[in-house]
Amino acid sequence: MRAIQLNRFGGPDVLDVVEMPKPEPQAGEVLIRVHAAGVNFFEVLMRGDRYAVTPQLPMILGVEATGIVEAFGPGVDAQLLGQRVAAPLFASGRPYGGYADYVTIDASLAVPLPDALSFEDATALMVQGLTAFHLLRQSPPIGKSMLVSAAAGGVGSLLVQLARRQGASIVIAAAGSAAKLDLTLSLGVDAAVDYSQPDWPERVRAAVGGEGVDIVYDTVGGAMTTAALNALAPGGELVFAALGRYGLDAANVEAMIGRNQSLTGFALLPLLSPDVLRASLEELFQLAAGGEVVVTKGSRFPLDQASEAHRLVDERRSTGKVVLIP
Repeated sequence: MRAIQLNRFGGPDVLDVVEMPKPEPQAGEVLIRVHAAGVNFFEVLMRGDRYAVTPQLPMILGVEATGIVEAFGPGVDAQLLGQRVAAPLFASGRPYGGYADYVTIDASLAVPLPDALSFEDATALMVQGLTAFHLLRQSPPIGKSMLVSAAAGGVGSLLVQLARRQGASIVIAAAGSAAKLDLTLSLGVDAAVDYSQPDWPERVRAAVGGEGVDIVYDTVGGAMTTAALNALAPGGELVFAALGRYGLDAANVEAMIGRNQSLTGFALLPLLSPDVLRASLEELFQLAAGGEVVVTKGSRFPLDQASEAHRLVDERRSTGKVVLIP
Protein backbone atom coordinates (compact mmCIF):
# COMPACT_ATOMS: atom_id res chain seq x y z
CA MET A 1 0.00 0.00 0.00
CA ARG A 2 0.99 3.65 -0.33
CA ALA A 3 1.66 5.83 2.68
CA ILE A 4 3.04 9.31 3.31
CA GLN A 5 6.11 9.03 5.52
CA LEU A 6 7.93 11.74 7.43
CA ASN A 7 11.63 10.82 7.65
CA ARG A 8 13.03 14.24 8.53
CA PHE A 9 11.67 17.58 9.66
CA GLY A 10 11.28 20.44 7.21
CA GLY A 11 8.99 22.01 4.64
CA PRO A 12 6.15 20.32 2.74
CA ASP A 13 8.57 18.59 0.37
CA VAL A 14 9.91 16.31 3.13
CA LEU A 15 6.71 14.23 2.91
CA ASP A 16 7.65 11.08 0.99
CA VAL A 17 5.33 8.67 -0.81
CA VAL A 18 6.45 5.16 0.16
CA GLU A 19 5.26 1.60 -0.45
CA MET A 20 4.82 -0.67 2.57
CA PRO A 21 2.95 -3.86 3.44
CA LYS A 22 -0.77 -3.60 4.11
CA PRO A 23 -1.31 -3.88 7.89
CA GLU A 24 -2.83 -7.05 9.31
CA PRO A 25 -5.65 -6.57 11.84
CA GLN A 26 -4.79 -8.09 15.19
CA ALA A 27 -7.19 -9.46 17.80
CA GLY A 28 -9.99 -6.96 18.39
CA GLU A 29 -9.03 -4.81 15.39
CA VAL A 30 -10.50 -3.97 11.99
CA LEU A 31 -8.71 -3.16 8.74
CA ILE A 32 -10.12 -0.09 7.00
CA ARG A 33 -9.66 0.87 3.37
CA VAL A 34 -9.23 4.63 3.66
CA HIS A 35 -11.53 6.85 1.60
CA ALA A 36 -10.60 10.17 3.25
CA ALA A 37 -7.88 11.26 5.67
CA GLY A 38 -7.84 14.60 7.43
CA VAL A 39 -5.05 17.18 7.30
CA ASN A 40 -4.68 19.26 10.47
CA PHE A 41 -2.64 22.36 11.23
CA PHE A 42 -0.90 20.65 14.14
CA GLU A 43 0.38 18.04 11.67
CA VAL A 44 1.90 20.87 9.64
CA LEU A 45 3.61 22.02 12.83
CA MET A 46 4.80 18.46 13.55
CA ARG A 47 6.29 18.20 10.07
CA GLY A 48 8.43 21.24 10.75
CA ASP A 49 9.22 20.25 14.37
CA ARG A 50 7.27 23.30 15.53
CA TYR A 51 4.71 21.46 17.64
CA ALA A 52 4.65 21.25 21.44
CA VAL A 53 5.72 17.59 21.22
CA THR A 54 8.49 16.35 18.89
CA PRO A 55 7.37 13.08 17.27
CA GLN A 56 9.70 10.14 16.79
CA LEU A 57 10.74 9.58 13.18
CA PRO A 58 10.10 7.94 10.81
CA MET A 59 6.33 8.21 11.09
CA ILE A 60 3.19 8.15 8.97
CA LEU A 61 1.22 11.33 9.67
CA GLY A 62 -2.57 11.40 9.94
CA VAL A 63 -4.67 11.06 13.08
CA GLU A 64 -8.12 10.61 11.52
CA ALA A 65 -9.52 8.66 8.61
CA THR A 66 -12.80 7.30 7.26
CA GLY A 67 -13.42 4.33 5.03
CA ILE A 68 -14.84 0.83 4.71
CA VAL A 69 -14.01 -2.18 6.89
CA GLU A 70 -12.33 -4.78 4.67
CA ALA A 71 -11.11 -7.32 7.22
CA PHE A 72 -11.08 -8.00 10.94
CA GLY A 73 -9.05 -9.85 13.52
CA PRO A 74 -10.09 -12.47 16.07
CA GLY A 75 -12.83 -11.45 18.47
CA VAL A 76 -14.47 -8.88 16.18
CA ASP A 77 -18.14 -9.00 15.20
CA ALA A 78 -18.29 -10.10 11.56
CA GLN A 79 -21.18 -7.69 10.96
CA LEU A 80 -18.64 -4.85 10.83
CA LEU A 81 -17.34 -6.18 7.50
CA GLY A 82 -18.26 -3.76 4.73
CA GLN A 83 -19.46 -1.00 7.08
CA ARG A 84 -18.63 2.67 6.47
CA VAL A 85 -16.81 3.86 9.59
CA ALA A 86 -14.76 6.64 11.13
CA ALA A 87 -11.34 5.77 12.53
CA PRO A 88 -10.36 8.30 15.24
CA LEU A 89 -6.73 7.20 15.35
CA PHE A 90 -5.81 10.06 17.71
CA ALA A 91 -7.72 8.27 20.48
CA SER A 92 -6.06 4.89 19.90
CA GLY A 93 -2.85 3.29 21.07
CA ARG A 94 -1.32 4.07 17.65
CA PRO A 95 -2.42 7.68 17.13
CA TYR A 96 -0.94 8.18 13.63
CA GLY A 97 -1.00 6.46 10.26
CA GLY A 98 -3.99 8.02 8.49
CA TYR A 99 -2.09 9.25 5.40
CA ALA A 100 -2.23 5.79 3.84
CA ASP A 101 -4.37 3.44 1.76
CA TYR A 102 -5.20 1.29 4.81
CA VAL A 103 -5.30 1.68 8.59
CA THR A 104 -6.10 -0.64 11.48
CA ILE A 105 -7.87 0.39 14.67
CA ASP A 106 -9.52 -1.23 17.66
CA ALA A 107 -13.01 -2.24 16.57
CA SER A 108 -14.53 -0.56 19.64
CA LEU A 109 -13.27 2.81 18.33
CA ALA A 110 -14.62 2.42 14.78
CA VAL A 111 -17.78 4.55 14.68
CA PRO A 112 -20.37 3.75 11.96
CA LEU A 113 -21.33 6.56 9.61
CA PRO A 114 -24.92 7.49 8.68
CA ASP A 115 -25.70 6.72 5.05
CA ALA A 116 -26.34 10.40 4.35
CA LEU A 117 -22.90 11.50 5.60
CA SER A 118 -19.96 11.55 3.19
CA PHE A 119 -16.52 10.25 4.09
CA GLU A 120 -15.08 13.77 3.73
CA ASP A 121 -17.66 15.37 6.02
CA ALA A 122 -17.26 12.67 8.63
CA THR A 123 -13.50 13.24 8.58
CA ALA A 124 -14.06 16.94 9.30
CA LEU A 125 -16.15 16.05 12.33
CA MET A 126 -13.44 14.13 14.15
CA VAL A 127 -10.54 16.26 15.44
CA GLN A 128 -12.10 19.56 14.41
CA GLY A 129 -15.71 18.69 15.16
CA LEU A 130 -14.86 17.19 18.53
CA THR A 131 -12.75 20.24 19.38
CA ALA A 132 -15.65 22.60 18.64
CA PHE A 133 -18.12 20.33 20.43
CA HIS A 134 -16.09 20.07 23.64
CA LEU A 135 -14.93 23.70 23.67
CA LEU A 136 -18.58 24.62 24.07
CA ARG A 137 -19.15 21.93 26.69
CA GLN A 138 -16.25 23.23 28.73
CA SER A 139 -17.20 26.89 28.39
CA PRO A 140 -20.92 27.10 27.47
CA PRO A 141 -21.89 30.19 25.45
CA ILE A 142 -25.59 30.33 26.33
CA GLY A 143 -26.71 33.95 26.73
CA LYS A 144 -23.19 35.29 26.11
CA SER A 145 -21.41 37.24 23.40
CA MET A 146 -18.45 35.45 21.88
CA LEU A 147 -15.57 35.78 19.44
CA VAL A 148 -14.17 32.88 17.41
CA SER A 149 -10.68 33.15 15.94
CA ALA A 150 -10.01 31.55 12.52
CA ALA A 151 -13.77 31.21 12.15
CA ALA A 152 -13.60 30.08 8.51
CA GLY A 153 -11.42 27.10 9.39
CA GLY A 154 -12.46 23.59 10.24
CA VAL A 155 -12.90 24.17 13.98
CA GLY A 156 -14.15 27.74 13.72
CA SER A 157 -16.81 27.10 11.08
CA LEU A 158 -18.32 24.35 13.25
CA LEU A 159 -17.88 26.31 16.47
CA VAL A 160 -19.95 29.27 15.29
CA GLN A 161 -22.81 26.99 14.21
CA LEU A 162 -22.85 24.88 17.36
CA ALA A 163 -22.64 28.01 19.53
CA ARG A 164 -25.67 29.50 17.80
CA ARG A 165 -27.58 26.26 18.42
CA GLN A 166 -26.62 26.43 22.08
CA GLY A 167 -27.96 29.93 22.63
CA ALA A 168 -25.04 32.33 22.28
CA SER A 169 -26.42 35.88 22.26
CA ILE A 170 -23.91 37.35 19.78
CA VAL A 171 -21.43 35.39 17.64
CA ILE A 172 -18.55 37.32 16.09
CA ALA A 173 -16.17 35.73 13.62
CA ALA A 174 -12.54 36.70 13.03
CA ALA A 175 -10.98 35.66 9.72
CA GLY A 176 -8.18 36.81 7.45
CA SER A 177 -9.71 37.62 4.05
CA ALA A 178 -12.89 38.93 2.45
CA ALA A 179 -13.80 35.48 1.14
CA LYS A 180 -13.41 33.93 4.57
CA LEU A 181 -15.47 36.70 6.16
CA ASP A 182 -18.24 36.05 3.62
CA LEU A 183 -18.14 32.35 4.48
CA THR A 184 -18.63 33.03 8.18
CA LEU A 185 -21.53 35.38 7.47
CA SER A 186 -23.17 32.63 5.42
CA LEU A 187 -22.96 30.42 8.53
CA GLY A 188 -25.06 32.88 10.52
CA VAL A 189 -22.62 34.93 12.58
CA ASP A 190 -23.75 38.37 13.73
CA ALA A 191 -20.58 40.17 12.67
CA ALA A 192 -17.27 39.34 11.01
CA VAL A 193 -13.95 41.17 11.38
CA ASP A 194 -10.72 40.90 9.42
CA TYR A 195 -7.94 40.12 11.87
CA SER A 196 -5.29 41.22 9.35
CA GLN A 197 -6.40 44.81 10.07
CA PRO A 198 -4.71 46.42 13.10
CA ASP A 199 -7.95 47.85 14.52
CA TRP A 200 -9.88 44.56 14.51
CA PRO A 201 -10.25 44.35 18.34
CA GLU A 202 -11.90 47.78 18.31
CA ARG A 203 -14.33 46.56 15.66
CA VAL A 204 -15.22 43.59 17.86
CA ARG A 205 -15.90 45.87 20.80
CA ALA A 206 -18.03 48.14 18.64
CA ALA A 207 -20.11 45.17 17.52
CA VAL A 208 -21.10 44.45 21.12
CA GLY A 209 -21.53 48.02 22.33
CA GLY A 210 -18.01 48.92 23.40
CA GLU A 211 -17.13 46.69 26.37
CA GLY A 212 -15.97 43.61 24.49
CA VAL A 213 -17.17 40.01 24.27
CA ASP A 214 -17.87 37.67 27.17
CA ILE A 215 -15.87 34.75 25.72
CA VAL A 216 -13.01 34.44 23.25
CA TYR A 217 -12.44 30.97 21.79
CA ASP A 218 -8.81 31.11 20.61
CA THR A 219 -7.56 28.22 18.48
CA VAL A 220 -4.79 30.25 16.80
CA GLY A 221 -2.49 31.44 19.57
CA GLY A 222 0.56 33.66 19.23
CA ALA A 223 -0.09 37.31 18.39
CA MET A 224 -3.81 36.54 17.97
CA THR A 225 -4.10 35.78 21.69
CA THR A 226 -2.58 39.08 22.75
CA ALA A 227 -4.74 41.07 20.34
CA ALA A 228 -7.88 39.18 21.37
CA LEU A 229 -7.43 40.34 24.97
CA ASN A 230 -8.22 43.84 23.71
CA ALA A 231 -11.60 42.52 22.54
CA LEU A 232 -12.43 40.74 25.82
CA ALA A 233 -14.80 42.40 28.26
CA PRO A 234 -13.98 42.90 31.95
CA GLY A 235 -14.84 39.67 33.71
CA GLY A 236 -14.65 37.80 30.38
CA GLU A 237 -13.15 34.39 29.66
CA LEU A 238 -10.34 33.56 27.26
CA VAL A 239 -10.57 29.90 26.23
CA PHE A 240 -7.17 28.87 24.86
CA ALA A 241 -6.95 25.85 22.56
CA ALA A 242 -3.72 26.43 20.62
CA LEU A 243 -1.24 24.04 22.22
CA GLY A 244 2.34 25.12 21.64
CA ARG A 245 1.51 28.57 20.23
CA TYR A 246 1.38 30.62 23.42
CA GLY A 247 0.98 34.36 23.14
CA LEU A 248 0.62 35.57 26.72
CA ASP A 249 3.39 36.91 28.92
CA ALA A 250 3.42 37.94 32.58
CA ALA A 251 2.22 41.45 31.73
CA ASN A 252 -0.79 40.06 29.87
CA VAL A 253 -1.70 37.80 32.79
CA GLU A 254 -1.35 40.69 35.24
CA ALA A 255 -3.64 42.82 33.06
CA MET A 256 -6.20 40.00 32.96
CA ILE A 257 -6.19 39.76 36.74
CA GLY A 258 -6.78 43.50 36.97
CA ARG A 259 -9.80 43.17 34.71
CA ASN A 260 -11.17 40.11 36.54
CA GLN A 261 -10.73 38.04 33.39
CA SER A 262 -10.16 34.30 33.41
CA LEU A 263 -8.00 32.00 31.30
CA THR A 264 -9.33 28.52 30.56
CA GLY A 265 -7.02 25.97 28.99
CA PHE A 266 -8.37 23.37 26.59
CA ALA A 267 -6.88 20.01 25.60
CA LEU A 268 -9.14 17.60 23.75
CA LEU A 269 -7.69 14.16 24.39
CA PRO A 270 -8.04 14.10 28.21
CA LEU A 271 -11.78 14.70 27.77
CA LEU A 272 -12.30 11.68 25.50
CA SER A 273 -12.97 8.44 27.30
CA PRO A 274 -14.04 5.74 24.79
CA ASP A 275 -17.71 6.21 25.72
CA VAL A 276 -17.54 10.01 25.48
CA LEU A 277 -15.67 9.81 22.16
CA ARG A 278 -18.23 7.50 20.62
CA ALA A 279 -21.27 9.40 21.93
CA SER A 280 -19.85 12.76 20.82
CA LEU A 281 -19.07 11.53 17.31
CA GLU A 282 -22.46 9.89 16.95
CA GLU A 283 -24.16 13.16 17.90
CA LEU A 284 -22.03 15.20 15.50
CA PHE A 285 -22.58 12.71 12.67
CA GLN A 286 -26.34 12.83 13.16
CA LEU A 287 -26.40 16.64 13.25
CA ALA A 288 -24.48 16.82 9.99
CA ALA A 289 -26.42 14.01 8.30
CA GLY A 290 -29.66 15.80 9.18
CA GLY A 291 -28.46 19.13 7.81
CA GLU A 292 -28.51 20.82 11.24
CA VAL A 293 -24.78 21.53 11.02
CA VAL A 294 -23.07 22.31 7.72
CA VAL A 295 -19.55 21.02 7.22
CA THR A 296 -17.55 23.62 5.33
CA LYS A 297 -16.04 21.99 2.27
CA GLY A 298 -12.30 22.40 2.03
CA SER A 299 -9.77 21.31 -0.58
CA ARG A 300 -9.35 17.67 -1.63
CA PHE A 301 -5.96 16.31 -2.66
CA PRO A 302 -4.88 12.88 -3.91
CA LEU A 303 -2.81 11.04 -1.31
CA ASP A 304 0.39 11.47 -3.28
CA GLN A 305 -0.11 15.26 -3.20
CA ALA A 306 0.06 15.49 0.59
CA SER A 307 2.88 18.02 0.25
CA GLU A 308 0.57 20.39 -1.62
CA ALA A 309 -2.13 19.93 1.03
CA HIS A 310 0.38 20.84 3.75
CA ARG A 311 1.55 23.86 1.79
CA LEU A 312 -2.03 25.14 1.51
CA VAL A 313 -2.65 24.77 5.24
CA ASP A 314 0.78 26.12 6.22
CA GLU A 315 0.20 29.29 4.19
CA ARG A 316 -3.25 29.74 5.76
CA ARG A 317 -4.99 29.68 2.38
CA SER A 318 -7.40 26.92 3.34
CA THR A 319 -11.02 27.11 4.46
CA GLY A 320 -12.94 24.28 6.01
CA LYS A 321 -11.47 20.80 6.15
CA VAL A 322 -8.58 19.76 3.92
CA VAL A 323 -8.63 16.04 3.13
CA LEU A 324 -6.50 13.49 1.31
CA ILE A 325 -8.29 11.06 -0.99
CA PRO A 326 -6.23 7.86 -1.43
